[in-house]
Amino acid sequence: MNRINLLDQKLANQIAAGEVVERPASIVKELIENSLDAGASKIMIEVEQGGTKLLRIRDDGSGILKQDLTLALHRHATSKIVKLGDLEKIASLGFRGEALASISSVSRVSLMSKVMGDENDTGWKIQSDGNVANASLTPIAHAKGTTIEVRDLFFNTPARRKFLKKEKTEFSKIDEIIKRLALSRFDVHVSLRHNQKVIYNLLPARSELEKQRRLSLLCGSKFIENAIHIEIERPGIKLWGWVGLATFSRSQADLQYFYVNGRTIRDKIVTHAVRQAYRDVLFHGRHPAYVLFLELDPSTVDVNVHPTKHEVRFRESRVVHDFLFGALHKSLSQVTPSDQLERSGSLSELNTAFESKQRVS
Repeated sequence: MNRINLLDQKLANQIAAGEVVERPASIVKELIENSLDAGASKIMIEVEQGGTKLLRIRDDGSGILKQDLTLALHRHATSKIVKLGDLEKIASLGFRGEALASISSVSRVSLMSKVMGDENDTGWKIQSDGNVANASLTPIAHAKGTTIEVRDLFFNTPARRKFLKKEKTEFSKIDEIIKRLALSRFDVHVSLRHNQKVIYNLLPARSELEKQRRLSLLCGSKFIENAIHIEIERPGIKLWGWVGLATFSRSQADLQYFYVNGRTIRDKIVTHAVRQAYRDVLFHGRHPAYVLFLELDPSTVDVNVHPTKHEVRFRESRVVHDFLFGALHKSLSQVTPSDQLERSGSLSELNTAFESKQRVS
């Protein structure tokens, strides 16, 4: 009979990495969420070979203190919660303190950062090759913010590397993550390069015109041509965004983006409410398209349901369901044929206005 042994810290991190790091796109999601939590206004993502060779994410956020760099690579180390009560009102995207530890346990990580305020401190760099215990800290020249390089994913766990797909497939997963995060924060400049080729360079979108332009680039021109903008608020809860007309239904649920307090989620309550709202105007087997944002008190939402943070649990799920259904059903029922005709030429007008604005600026 085998004895019970306490797992080695490195092995424990690699096992935990299986919950957080499924593929390169998982890393991109976690690191961009960290950048947004750090208050970044610009995030630059560079990818090589679908992310298996290199992922580099640079931001202009608040940065990490020298004395915290090593600690950042350890499990359950986070600046976002301190006590149990903090879990009841989480406003940040990340909070579990597992992402960097999991990533550094299955790849070669370089973490570089500089905080604002100390002119004598030019920045610091820490490197780890799958073992935090051997990480080294050195001074460097770095602008305010943080840069993370992740190289050779799963180099020390070849069994997991075999499950990665082809470069094109892995990059498509990254592309989808970037879309979701870029739609969640219109005010942030996001750029993406793959194998030295520029894929996106999304400037901050603050006006309604600029937001629609970003929507057009990420969701396609047909979506913005066939969508209506909604904004409905009740005490303690608000829904806003864009919903596609019933005539713009899809054969699959590939253009559905839903956010709760800025966090992209998949939830059965939400999906059912949306389907019910479209029930009278959508053919069987077709799927609606939408980009929607739900805002409510963080204390009424439990985001600590799954390590990937894709799922949430609403304290009053029936209230949320009925609000979503009512808001969407009313908005869709008020659309008239003349409204649809009016939308048909909107994109060309949008592009013309945007281009004129760009020339003036």
